[in-house]
Amino acid sequence: MTKTILRALAGETLPTPPIWMMRQAGRYLPEYRATRAEAGDFLSLCYNSELAAEVTLQPIRRYGFDAAILFADILLLPQALGVDLWFVTGEGPRMTTVTTQGEFDALGKGAMIHDTLNPIYETVRILRRELPEETTLIGFAGAPWTVATYMIAGQGTKDQGPAHALKAENRALFEALIDRLTESTIDYLDEQVKAGAEVVKIFDSWAGSLNGEDFDKYATEPARIITQELKARHPGLPVIAFPRQGGDKYIGFHKATGADCVALDDSVSPEWAAAHVQVDGCVQGNLASSHMVTGGQALVDETRKVVDALSNGPHIFNLGHGITPDADPENVQLMIDTVRGK
Repeated sequence: MTKTILRALAGETLPTPPIWMMRQAGRYLPEYRATRAEAGDFLSLCYNSELAAEVTLQPIRRYGFDAAILFADILLLPQALGVDLWFVTGEGPRMTTVTTQGEFDALGKGAMIHDTLNPIYETVRILRRELPEETTLIGFAGAPWTVATYMIAGQGTKDQGPAHALKAENRALFEALIDRLTESTIDYLDEQVKAGAEVVKIFDSWAGSLNGEDFDKYATEPARIITQELKARHPGLPVIAFPRQGGDKYIGFHKATGADCVALDDSVSPEWAAAHVQVDGCVQGNLASSHMVTGGQALVDETRKVVDALSNGPHIFNLGHGITPDADPENVQLMIDTVRGK
């Protein structure tokens, strides 16, 4: 029998939606924290293929999710392009910036990214061997706009202000960076698929800060180019797109990009999504991740609400954003049991 995730991505409405969870391998799990300590630091964990595969497998062993998502980070790609990347404990990523023509010209391109990223492909190969037969393996990358916001600012920002400023002040340089990231993302995901990823997901975490035509040009269009080229190289490859906080721009995103599934954050209701987005294909989401912290009857009620609202079309159950480090692992089990009607 075809894997449930692949069936949903192909447009099938299933009696019980398949389920996985963004950041399901992560700090809320004690076994993850132990493995990360063994690795030494976050980047060392990402580049240690055996340990990265181990933390990817941990939530599958514990919960039996229908999919595993490769453990990596969206900022490994800019590192592979030549940007210096490090993580500050308690504060997150820091990187050297790309805000001038000279800094852009110093970036690499083409096959050179694979020299850095080969350990990630090896993680995929290990996972393809070790995952249960029924579990789908998802590869991923950050979308060009979201990755560019970090490269331009040198860190995460609340409003993506530095990227918007560069876009306004030097549109040619900004668009060159978006184009370079689009090309490199295609090559990165292509290698993940060659290594064994069965689905790929494009995370545009900061898509919601793009408005109007900018959303179309810098969120929708790169997703379309990446999706179409990957499908040309790998016919039948399912693609999940996540233009987070896209709001009304979620409408028509399937058709505009060719994505098989549009993932939804929890700023839109599942009823709205059923009426406006699911009509075009599979949707993924969209329980608020805060329920993984608070639990209780509200978790059960909201989980059922999402399942019921999206039950008349293809649906992959997930959170509206990644699970947070303060989540209770028992609440994850409660969510799964609720979705599966136990």
